[in-house]
Formats: sequence, structure tokens, C-alpha cells
Amino acid sequence: MLLALTQWLAEDIRFFSVFNYITLRTVLAAMTALGISFMVGPMMIRKLTDYKIGQSVRTDGPQTHLIKAGTPTMGGALILTSIAITTLLWGDLHNHYVWVVLFTTMGFGVVGWVDDYRKVVHRNPKGLSAKAKMFWQSIIALIVAVYLWETSTLPAQTELIVPFMKFFVFPLGAFAFIVLTYLVIVGTSNAVNLTDGLDGLAIMPTVMVASALALFAYVAGNVVFAKYLGIPYIPGASELAVFCGGIAGAGLAFLWFNAYPAEVFMGDVGALALGAALGVVAVIVRQELVLFIMGGVFVMEAVSVMIQVISFKLTGKRVFRMAPLHHHYELKGWKETQVVVRFWIITMLLVLLGLATLKLR
Repeated sequence: MLLALTQWLAEDIRFFSVFNYITLRTVLAAMTALGISFMVGPMMIRKLTDYKIGQSVRTDGPQTHLIKAGTPTMGGALILTSIAITTLLWGDLHNHYVWVVLFTTMGFGVVGWVDDYRKVVHRNPKGLSAKAKMFWQSIIALIVAVYLWETSTLPAQTELIVPFMKFFVFPLGAFAFIVLTYLVIVGTSNAVNLTDGLDGLAIMPTVMVASALALFAYVAGNVVFAKYLGIPYIPGASELAVFCGGIAGAGLAFLWFNAYPAEVFMGDVGALALGAALGVVAVIVRQELVLFIMGGVFVMEAVSVMIQVISFKLTGKRVFRMAPLHHHYELKGWKETQVVVRFWIITMLLVLLGLATLKLR
């Protein structure tokens, strides 16, 4: 909206042409999302507290978590609102990728909202059943996957590239592309959701990965930079940097309220949506494997749950003291803040490794 306004003004006032630069709009998107979240956050927390929309805590988990019971949850709605408003204000609404990422993010957000609402308002501990949750996640992901395949016009838009390998590019057929896209979106969504178990644990890695994806999107959408760095050129992908900037800004503002001891939790409405957002951006800019690297903490959390379940079903024994992985380290004696900060450090190193793939080929 604001982009269209500045483009109209630029016809008479040259200064406004500066807003055509994606780099500037990405920064403005981050600042706008940050501002919206800071302004609305305190009021939202008060409302959630008044309505007694509080978090329930597992009794079989670390005993230190019992004090978290009743902390307002569903705060992810604040993040999604900030991202949506910011993207609509600063994004190019003629770019179909912008609508794809918004549809994916908000769609998964609705699934998470229904799950949270049933848990905290209807007092149904199961929330949305696992089958129903996976069904709706699958529907949204498959719609996006099919749409991206049908609207692709260049081979680069459907090729799988291998990090650090300059000439390892694998063309994907319709079935392979759709399956890969589905797995990346749904897998990342649930992995972020599993990670969201400690104060600030999920949101900061999300901010770091989204910031890195903003750079990948900008480069992939610039024909000169893409050619120089040897990555696929995806026309229009650079506009996703604005969306990623919104995620980073909204995420940092949410961390202000979510840092230990948390005043609010994001809930499934935030975690499922943010994970799906990272997944769909990675798919569009053809960096699925790099996302796997940069989101290594999310991967470890998800894998720890799978290992725990498989081991217990096959042998009756648990590999970890508790899954997901962050609870294992808590039960080993790490303080919550130690787990969180150390996982942040690991994510920072993995993001730097992912960014290194831009040049090391």
C-alpha cells in the first residue's frame, strides 16, 4: 500500500523513488513490525490475562516449569498481525510470491489458533487432534506446492541445488517438487513448534534464520548477484526480503515480552505459522537444504522426538531423559537460560555456515 503511494508520489517528487529499493523497504518493514508489536504487545498481554487465556504445563516435565502455568499464551497472534500489516504496507502486492507466503503463514496460523483456542478456552488438553492438525497443514502445504509448480516458468524455479556444490543441480519433476515442498513446509512448521518449549528458545533462531533468508531472497531475485554467486535466478523472489524483514522485526519485539521469565508465550498460532513461513520462503528461493543447515536446532528438536518415540516403541527404553531435546538438557541440570542461550549460539553458527554457501561453491 505504502509502496504504491510512494510510486505515485515519485512521478512528481523524485525523492520518493528511493522507496523502490528493496533494501530500504526491508529495513522499514522490520522497523514497522517492531513498532507495531511494541505498541500492541502490552495491551494484548493484559487482555489475554483478563480473559484467563493461560498456558497449561506438563506435570511430567521439569518441575521448574510449574511456575509457568497460567502465563498468557496465543501471543503468536501479535507476531502474525505485525507481519501481515507490515507486508501489506511495504511489499509489492502485484508480486504473487508475496501472496503465497502470506497465505501459507496465515493458513498455518489459523490451524494453530484453533488448536490453542480449544486448549486454553475450551479447556480441552488435546486441542485440535493430531490427525486434524496434520490434515489441515497438509491441505495448505499441498495447495502451495501445486501452485508454485504450476506457476513456475523457469527450470531454476523447480531445481534442487546442493550447498557448497557449484554444479550439483537436480531438476525435479512435478511429483518430486510437490513432495519436497510439502515436506519442507510441514516439517519446518512442526519442528519450530516442538522447539517452542522454553522462554525465547524458538523466536530468536526464527529471527536469525529469517534474516538470512532475506539475504538469500534478495540475491536470488537480482539477476546480477545471482549470476555472480552462481545461484538460481528467481524473478520476483527479492520481494520476499520485505516479508522476512517483517518476521525479524516482529520476532525481536516479541522476544522483549517472551524473554525469561516470559510474560507471554506464542503458542501454536505463532510457532506453526512461523515455521511454515520459513519453509515456504526457502522453497521459493530454492534453498531447502540450506534451511536444513541454518535451522539445525529445529531439526535436532524434531529428530530427538522421533528417536525417542521409535526407541520406546521398539525397545521400551528412552534415549533421552525427555524429548524434545531442550528438556533433556534441563533434566541433566542445565538452567533454562543456559539451554536457551546455548541453542541461540548454535543457531548463529549454523546461520553463518548457511550464508557461507553463497560464496563457497
